[in-house]
Amino acid sequence: MKRKVLCIAPPKVHLLDLNGPAHIFYEAKEYGADIELHFISTDNRSQVTSSAGLKFYELKSFSEFELTDQDFIIAPGMAFSLLQNPEFLKECIPFFKWLRSQNELGVTICSICTGTFLLAASGILAERSCTTHWKRIKAFKNAYPNIDIKENRLFVADRNILSSAGISSGIDLSLYILEKKFSTKLALDVAKEAVIYFRRGESDPQLSIFLKYRNHLDERIHQAQEFILKNMGQQFNQIDIADHVNMSVRNLTRLFKQTTGITIHSYTAKLRIEHATNLISKNNKLEMVAMECGFKSVSHLSKVLNGHDKK
Repeated sequence: MKRKVLCIAPPKVHLLDLNGPAHIFYEAKEYGADIELHFISTDNRSQVTSSAGLKFYELKSFSEFELTDQDFIIAPGMAFSLLQNPEFLKECIPFFKWLRSQNELGVTICSICTGTFLLAASGILAERSCTTHWKRIKAFKNAYPNIDIKENRLFVADRNILSSAGISSGIDLSLYILEKKFSTKLALDVAKEAVIYFRRGESDPQLSIFLKYRNHLDERIHQAQEFILKNMGQQFNQIDIADHVNMSVRNLTRLFKQTTGITIHSYTAKLRIEHATNLISKNNKLEMVAMECGFKSVSHLSKVLNGHDKK
């Protein structure tokens, strides 16, 4: 069964908030992800005008869709004045009711920029953490004092509800979703296809080493990183990597550090540690984890993880 991605197109929608995530899921579909993209309105209108003046036609009504916990809803930002308009919010009451029902079903619901205000108005952010555009944090706190709003965060994931700070961070959030809900490889392929720099900050707890250090355009270093990723369970050295990318070891190590900001050794170690941690969290046997992640033995794995925990 195809997984539905419903992109909401409210009146005065911000174009990049809508089109950025939509394009990421489109590219995922091109890479074979079983996805259906749909564009819906917050009411029964089939046409809306964006904040930039571009019009959207043939929108579907939200009420046409029956979703499951395998599907996604994306609420982009829009003109803030409209979010403060009581008449608009009143018109959204049927939509808000529908959104609450989708939340109860476990649908993954995402907001971009001021789209967080739409989620808050619907009531689904009660007892959840979220974020929004830095310029609207104060307004959000005033409007919804009982909702835990995070500052200085690129995006926040709280169970099935995810929110992002705005504009291009919606692309980061979409890549994060691809990694978590589909696969790391798909997220990497899509990011590379879209020529995207990863902008996740160090403070983000959802940051993945599999996506970090890929914010460059050097094809040879990407090839080296992919070699390391694909051979994580094997014993290899820098000569093997250099041979794979047709470079000298000296040139490879210099360029890798210059391009990524980290040495090959440190990068490989971080990959193995995170992969091992993920496997252990899923109750896999330590013997299998050690083999899968390229550690020489269970004791070697334990020593590395204990040393990592103490940092």
